[in-house]
Amino acid sequence: MRGDAPGLLLAALGVAAALGVHALVPAVPELTAAVVLGMAAAHLPGLRPVVRGIARPGLSTAGKRLMRLGIVLLGLKLSLDDVLGLGWATVAMVLAVVAATFAGTLWLGRRLGLPGDQPLLVATGYSICGASAIGAVSQAAGSEEEDVAASVALVTLCGTLAIAVLPLLQHPLGLGELEFGRWVGASVHDVGQVVATAQTGGSGALREAVLVKLMRVVLLAPLVAGVAVVVRRNLRAARVAAPLEAAVAAPVAGGTGHVAGGTGHVAGGTGHVASEANSGSGSRPGEKSVKAGSRPPIVPLFVAGFLAMIVLRTTGVLPERVLGLAADAQGLLLAAALFGLGSAVHLPTMARTGGRIALLGLGSWVVVAGVSYAGVLVTT
Repeated sequence: MRGDAPGLLLAALGVAAALGVHALVPAVPELTAAVVLGMAAAHLPGLRPVVRGIARPGLSTAGKRLMRLGIVLLGLKLSLDDVLGLGWATVAMVLAVVAATFAGTLWLGRRLGLPGDQPLLVATGYSICGASAIGAVSQAAGSEEEDVAASVALVTLCGTLAIAVLPLLQHPLGLGELEFGRWVGASVHDVGQVVATAQTGGSGALREAVLVKLMRVVLLAPLVAGVAVVVRRNLRAARVAAPLEAAVAAPVAGGTGHVAGGTGHVAGGTGHVASEANSGSGSRPGEKSVKAGSRPPIVPLFVAGFLAMIVLRTTGVLPERVLGLAADAQGLLLAAALFGLGSAVHLPTMARTGGRIALLGLGSWVVVAGVSYAGVLVTT
């Protein structure tokens, strides 16, 4: 903690500033302000050396560990009774929206050639619950911090634009209060952005939006578990393939048993492989390093905690005061985590894929808004 202290202190100051921004401009959610302030801190001449130097360990801790704690507390906002009260038709609609958005965004991101885990993370953020979902899936996938930061920045930007754009479309699209709330809940990313958008349609719209949104949040746990299963399978396949690659590479050495190259070498004919992909040295920016023997759990501990909090909330044993305090703590933890992630954004690096990632954001926005609008019309 001593090494993390400067970064955690800076994250706390960032949270205080984000709360101040929200107090001055209520339309800007605290989490959105936290991401933007983190990005600003990383690029201001006076703060940049601090962010990249002494504060970096603590900011990385905020982006990972505080994010996990915030996700656990997010479970206390969910009650299975409320979600099931939406009716099976709405539940089926939410499942269809999440599946179509995730699959479509992942496919488009890969076709656009975005680096690392950016297609996976953007697909997760759009389909589930914005930055919180990105943080959860990145933990299971072992994503690079740069990929996480770029994905959070994109999803936060588009979710913020939704606060202004969607209310303007309510009447042209012929949506009543209930329909508008469900459309917002099914298509806007972050919970705070959903509240800010839906409240323009009235109290009924706000209630429907929050319930539909929380139904999407419930799907976070199975998605993280699915990602963990895929990562474990890929690591197992990589370990099986390594000896075969060594056997193929050895004859190329002209009898010396040594192959010099960027993909790895076989030393002294012993069949020992020390590939750059496995050691982590020399890997290209934006790529993950695969650590030997590392396998993420199918259900990470923080996801198990998230599910436990849902069950606890459903029992009704917690008083409203405790739930209110937990909600406040969750907001502060996520704001600190998003400030840390925002501080990892490097705009010159993002600029190199700026056009492609912006195109992915626009395409995914069209998918989630279009599919959810159709689903609302069918189910109401």
